[in-house]
Amino acid sequence: MNKKTSGIKIIAKNKRAFYDFQIEKKFEAGLELMGTEVKSLRAGKAKLSESFATIDKNLEAWLQNLNIPHYEFGNRNNHLETRRRKLLLHKKEIQQLEHAMKAKGLTLVPISLYCKGSLVKIEMGLGKGKKHFDKRQDQAKKDVQRKLQQGKYE
Repeated sequence: MNKKTSGIKIIAKNKRAFYDFQIEKKFEAGLELMGTEVKSLRAGKAKLSESFATIDKNLEAWLQNLNIPHYEFGNRNNHLETRRRKLLLHKKEIQQLEHAMKAKGLTLVPISLYCKGSLVKIEMGLGKGKKHFDKRQDQAKKDVQRKLQQGKYE
């Protein structure tokens, strides 16, 4: 039997996602990529920090501003670095996401990009933007937890 390996290799993480957004729901999606993009991703090169997802009128989900640098051994048919890439989701999932985005004012935020076996997947989060005072409260909680771990509050 030829089983695919389920090893997960993380390519990139969006560290600002949890700082800027309060993530309510996470889900996994595939990406429609070109060959040189996959090769560049397998080399561990990508920037998720400024990317976001949108849903158009044809019920297609798109990831925009994902920066995948050129493959260094590619030829003149190399990909554009920040082109928009299609998210591979079922139509029912896209409808649910679109409804949540319109009704609750939520945003689709990429959290991490990884290889799952031979496939490239992206973990997306449905979240609401944090206000400045929410960010300060979260930072204060982290500081207290860090000091408790170090044993300074005894």
